[in-house]
Amino acid sequence: MKGILQAVWNFRFFILSSIKTEFRSRFVRSKFGGLWIILHPLAQVLIYALVLSQIMQAKLPGVENQYAYPIYLLAGMLGWTLFSELFGRLLTVFIDNGNLLKKMAFPKLALPLIAIGNALVNSALMLLIMFVVFFFLGHIPFHALPWLLPLFLITVGLAVGLGLILGTINVFIRDIGQVMTIVLQFWFWLTPVVYMPSIIPQKYHALLMLNPMTGVIMGYQNVLVYDKAPDAGLLIYPGVLAVITMALAMVIFKKANAEMADVL
Repeated sequence: MKGILQAVWNFRFFILSSIKTEFRSRFVRSKFGGLWIILHPLAQVLIYALVLSQIMQAKLPGVENQYAYPIYLLAGMLGWTLFSELFGRLLTVFIDNGNLLKKMAFPKLALPLIAIGNALVNSALMLLIMFVVFFFLGHIPFHALPWLLPLFLITVGLAVGLGLILGTINVFIRDIGQVMTIVLQFWFWLTPVVYMPSIIPQKYHALLMLNPMTGVIMGYQNVLVYDKAPDAGLLIYPGVLAVITMALAMVIFKKANAEMADVL
């Protein structure tokens, strides 16, 4: 493991330049450039807000703003977009770069790190635009903003742990990628992004909390909607799971590392 990490460190400039190159490529021959990063989730928020705002308007106690539901949606979408983008990238990161792995000699772990870097840049841009939207909606949360850092770390940890495990297995069993794409769509609706957990019958709350992203998304909503610290108790489970899955991902990756190029 030490040798793999040392190899990654030796290729740190390659990783950073790859992140910059992918980011800059979005601006080439595109009038909107990087804005497309946040236009898609904003379009989703607009659709959900138009369809569900009247239904959910009375379900958001404690938010004195006529745009309470769009604010709630934006907060949840920030966390979910980071998770789903990074998870989706890692699910196919080795397959998508199969030709590169065969032609160049570099540590395979560099590819997930490039994906992480790009996802974080996208998320930072989305957060910036979100605050611009919040300003025009008359909603400026700032007291609990430092809590976004641990929320980002847990989100990235879960996405990297689960994504790298399944992304490594996906090299050998390609059905994994197809199945998880469908699972991710169901996962979104099983996470309280577009609805309040309170609308779920009490008997199903235990099942809802088995979803590690439930507590995380509720944390984003507490910080960005209610301007208060997230419930630390709800972050223990996803935090521990993030550490466990990342450790397991490194074990699986180390065992499969030598055979990946041949299979690809």
